[in-house]
Amino acid sequence: MPQMPTKAEYAAIRQGYSSDEGNSLSLHANAYTQDQWFAADAQAILAKSWQWVCHVEKLREPGSYITIHVAGHPVAVVRDREGQLRAFYNVCKHRAHELLSGEGTTSRIMCPYHAWVYKLDGQLVRAPETEHLENFNTDDICLDQVQVEAFAGFIYVNLDPSAPALAQQSGDLETEIRHWAPDIENLTFGHRLTYNIKSNWKNVVDNFLECYHCPTAHKDFCDLVDMDTYKVTTYGIYSSHMADAGVGTNTAYDVSNATVRTHAVWWLWPTTCLMRYPGRSSMIVLNIIPVGPDRTLETYDFFLETPDPDPMELDAIRYLDEVLQVEDIGLVESVQRGMNTPAFTQGRIVNDPSGSGKSEHAVHHFHGLVLEAYAKAAPA
Repeated sequence: MPQMPTKAEYAAIRQGYSSDEGNSLSLHANAYTQDQWFAADAQAILAKSWQWVCHVEKLREPGSYITIHVAGHPVAVVRDREGQLRAFYNVCKHRAHELLSGEGTTSRIMCPYHAWVYKLDGQLVRAPETEHLENFNTDDICLDQVQVEAFAGFIYVNLDPSAPALAQQSGDLETEIRHWAPDIENLTFGHRLTYNIKSNWKNVVDNFLECYHCPTAHKDFCDLVDMDTYKVTTYGIYSSHMADAGVGTNTAYDVSNATVRTHAVWWLWPTTCLMRYPGRSSMIVLNIIPVGPDRTLETYDFFLETPDPDPMELDAIRYLDEVLQVEDIGLVESVQRGMNTPAFTQGRIVNDPSGSGKSEHAVHHFHGLVLEAYAKAAPA
């Protein structure tokens, strides 16, 4: 496993950053390229923050479950027989074998290695051939619990047992989301797009958080929304990105029959992006999954009014997949290559005090949260 940064490296990584977004450099390139900083990301950020799992519809019924990995750790989320949402490390207490896989429904959790059986609340109830063991009682063994929370129509987990609740940390975020998407819990899964990107996850977040690049790189998008109305506002652990739909024709996809006329987007620290594009009622969830210093996975899940996308949504999915994502992946992979050269260390944050989309103040906000997490993890 890569070594964590030293005390001196933690101190050096802050150089150039100012709390004043109008007088600050960006996060140091080392944080995007070096193994020890990816290790710091896993331990100081991913393992201590709320991570998106799924829409609430997937875990509505008792016995339903889903498995994921968070900061490299296997986690299972289940709805127990009494209807309570639970999460735990997906690791058997006998010999550490993975318990559940994929997603589905089950009445119990049985390890496929030695058939130890757990209830859906994680309590061990059966361990074959242990009758003659001394000092062994199934009542004493339970799977290690993980924090889990239903929040604004989705399920999140946090490996940090001392982390405050997401609803407590996130201020007015749930109120905002439910204002713009009041039917969010009634939406249903419609489609998933997946991408494997040759870039550090923080470059992916940086790119998502500003539309300064949009007039140059996303000309179709600049007609889809009215860029003159695009505003970005930062809060404690999230930022909102709001714009009216464009009023004329555009080359992205046809929104002439759209019932939702607002482009409403939220970024939730550190890796969740929620997007409500013009069209029918919907929510797109971009889940950014860090894999290595220069590799990131993305999933785009489309939650719609119906399981089958309508023609406008099919066109929107095509546009996102074949145009917008092609443009953005090209951008962040180029940035990653540039950061691996001696020609770049840091760049100037471009700030518009009015909070327009053509500003990098949300990127600066993100960098501040990264540095704050690093500071908490730094050796004493």
